Amino acid sequence: MSHLLDIVENTVYPFPPKPVPLSDEEKLTYVANIKKLLVEKDAVLIAHYYTDPEIQALAEETGGFVGDSLEMAKFGNRHPAKTLIIAGVRFMGESAKILTPEKTILMPTLEAECSLDLGCPADKFSEFCDQHPDHTVVVYANTSAAVKARADWVVTSSIALEIVEHLDAEDKPIIWGPDRHLGSYISNKTGADMLLWNGECIVHDEFSSDALRKMKSVYPEAAILVHPESPASVVELADSVGSTSQLIKAAKELPHKQMIVATDKGIFFKMQQMVPEKELIEAPTAGAGATCRSCAHCPWMAMNGLKQIEAALAEGGKEHEIFVDEELRVKSLIPLNRMLDFAEQLNVQVKGNA
Repeated sequence: MSHLLDIVENTVYPFPPKPVPLSDEEKLTYVANIKKLLVEKDAVLIAHYYTDPEIQALAEETGGFVGDSLEMAKFGNRHPAKTLIIAGVRFMGESAKILTPEKTILMPTLEAECSLDLGCPADKFSEFCDQHPDHTVVVYANTSAAVKARADWVVTSSIALEIVEHLDAEDKPIIWGPDRHLGSYISNKTGADMLLWNGECIVHDEFSSDALRKMKSVYPEAAILVHPESPASVVELADSVGSTSQLIKAAKELPHKQMIVATDKGIFFKMQQMVPEKELIEAPTAGAGATCRSCAHCPWMAMNGLKQIEAALAEGGKEHEIFVDEELRVKSLIPLNRMLDFAEQLNVQVKGNA
């Protein structure tokens, strides 16, 4: 049973302007400079699945990594490079710093935000948690270090079900933040007593069940792959529901030759690598063009460009480097390690935040 908290009302997201496209010649110049700087700075490029394909390709080509945010942070922790350049959104850089405080963490821009993070201010969330001291606080990895520090557990979408089932078996009521769609999905699956923070990922929130049904009629043999941050009406139509990593795995394992994919279209780069013989189709959103907020691609992820990566490596400084207060870092590491220890006990490989 879940109850939605109407705590953050009329959240106004500071959408960034669309990036200016680079010419082919400019791209070649930036790529060459980045490769040189990665060596000079003893740095490695780590990119999220939702960044643009050219960035994911460059990360792989230079010995870096492409994955989910927790996978990114764990890779950076293991890699010998002294500097990590994180192509993603701000909380991903913070996660890397939490796990690897001794390294320099750079981002193409510190203005790359996340609607889940923006919609869950640490002060308001903490205030609500204080009003329900009997509840266990579980937060999604797509949150700030300050919100993580207030939590009892940090979870990714691939292990959230198991952790909530564990807490429910102990009769512990739960405060869940911040994604209401993922929280509702987990509550319906587990029957757990959950108070849901009223937040959403603007990308997944826009997928439309009516439009998806129409698309399915055009591609009747296609499998529908859905991220659980999507509305329940969209999830109900899915052949497979899961995190980004789980959806890539599903695309490979399902026998279908066509896949309608309801998540950020940045995932198509890695998914097509895994299934080059299959046709990948973008799931429709409720709007199109100027009538949709994201059009199936995170506007903050789009801020990660080759020009910005070069600037971060060349300049560093306060416009690019991630810092996390040490006291806050230690507090936020506790619920994060709790998840990792739980996963190890279950022999589960933790992947899957957006």
